[in-house]
Amino acid sequence: MRSALTWCVAAVLAVTGTSAQAAWFEAKSKHFIVYADEPASELQQYAEKLERFDKAVRYIRGMDDPELTDSGRVTVFILPDAESVGQLLGSSGVRGFYVSRAEGSYAFVPRRSGATMTVGTSDGIGIDRDSLDAQEIFFHEYAHHLQLQDWTGVMPVWVSEGFAEFFATAEIDKNGNVTIGKFPTYRSWDVFLGKSLTVDDLVSADYDDLNYYQIAALYGRSWLLTHYLNVPGKRKGQLNDYLDGIEKGMKPRDSARVAFGDLKALQHELDDYIKPNSLVAFTVDAHVIPVGQVTLRQLSPAEAAIMPVRIRSKTGANEHTAPRIAAAARGVAAAYPKDTLVQATLAEAEFDAKNYSASEAAADRALAADPNNLAALICKGHAELELASKNPTHADWEAIRRSLLRANKIDTENAIPLELYYESFVDAGQTPSENALNGLLYAADLAPRDPDLRINAVRALVLANRFKDAKELFAPFAYQPHIGKELRQVTSQVMTALAANDRKSAASLLDKAAEVAKKTD
Repeated sequence: MRSALTWCVAAVLAVTGTSAQAAWFEAKSKHFIVYADEPASELQQYAEKLERFDKAVRYIRGMDDPELTDSGRVTVFILPDAESVGQLLGSSGVRGFYVSRAEGSYAFVPRRSGATMTVGTSDGIGIDRDSLDAQEIFFHEYAHHLQLQDWTGVMPVWVSEGFAEFFATAEIDKNGNVTIGKFPTYRSWDVFLGKSLTVDDLVSADYDDLNYYQIAALYGRSWLLTHYLNVPGKRKGQLNDYLDGIEKGMKPRDSARVAFGDLKALQHELDDYIKPNSLVAFTVDAHVIPVGQVTLRQLSPAEAAIMPVRIRSKTGANEHTAPRIAAAARGVAAAYPKDTLVQATLAEAEFDAKNYSASEAAADRALAADPNNLAALICKGHAELELASKNPTHADWEAIRRSLLRANKIDTENAIPLELYYESFVDAGQTPSENALNGLLYAADLAPRDPDLRINAVRALVLANRFKDAKELFAPFAYQPHIGKELRQVTSQVMTALAANDRKSAASLLDKAAEVAKKTD
């Protein structure tokens, strides 16, 4: 399977308990497309709440708010409960998750979460704490999404998770005002009794040798340090200095000492900061974060019937689950042979199962109903590309590229047609045009956290002898502190080869990095 449709989440293991007769609704706003089997009025309120949150985060962070196509919107699937979410990943401990890849971003959240849970401390003390609710889960995951838009450089785990936790506890009152930075009660143990995880431990960004209790405290202590560093005061700008140092090649602990100074002094300040009444929250007035329009519609019977397959497919598919997902899609498609969404979903499922001819046929049926269906056009071009690569000398490469160019024209902000257009030249044994290379680089910019896409783009720059650009594009990926020892070793070798302008070694090592990244994904 090509990188453009490579899933970054483990395969689905169970079906959501959704009936084909369910009253599914879609709510579309500026930043979200939300699907739920619940009353339209409740879905509209939920979508408006998400927009309030988005606007508040952008306001506090000073982020741009460009216009989006559907490819840039986050698709949110609301499932009946936390158990349903966990079943998607085969884990009862998962209550919500977010995936971002070249084709788009998806969030899977429960309508309601679990009850309170009891955890143990190193002293054997039991502490009852509230579990994460559905809103906190989504806000945490969506904060990660905005984080990816706002920062494309190196980001250690503690910064990433601390940022998400900082915004996860947002509260939106009846007037639309949003309060950010409130204390996460579900992290009480981590914050107050997790002091064995020191500032020095956090900023080193190397967690291989942490014990169980230190790992458990990571989220809460990351929240605390992120919260403190974002409060106006003498440490303003130091977090950015820390991240800049890492991106320039410094080890995280060394960069921390330069940016923060004496780490023991920072530890003392942090210990004082968690005393009662010292934590600060920020409220954004509703008047400065308007929601905008939310469009509601009820899904057709065909769309509702295929929804369980869509959810499973968007979660992710692998060689074990893809055939089952495709079989389920065929069952629905047999009942709705002319429905665009059903056939486009079948086309994706057949592609994931490596049934490329069947994928192309389903895409053609979808396009017969709607010639401008983006998903069907992408699947058609993608399937044709797979079939053509097996017999490149007899393939109609121009026809394949026409499908991809049509898809790009419909949505210029979708990364997949751009990536596949470039790959069509590679598979044909032809030198990619400058336009194809620029398209691939733009695709990498549109999907900055898709590792396969980034590696492909860097490899293309190497083949074009643009080593300086290749090094700049690869550095954020190479210097991530949490990518694993094996991958870190390979990426270091890639950087060395790029610095030496060694085209042959760099290309070979990039291929190896892609293999290791898939293995550790």
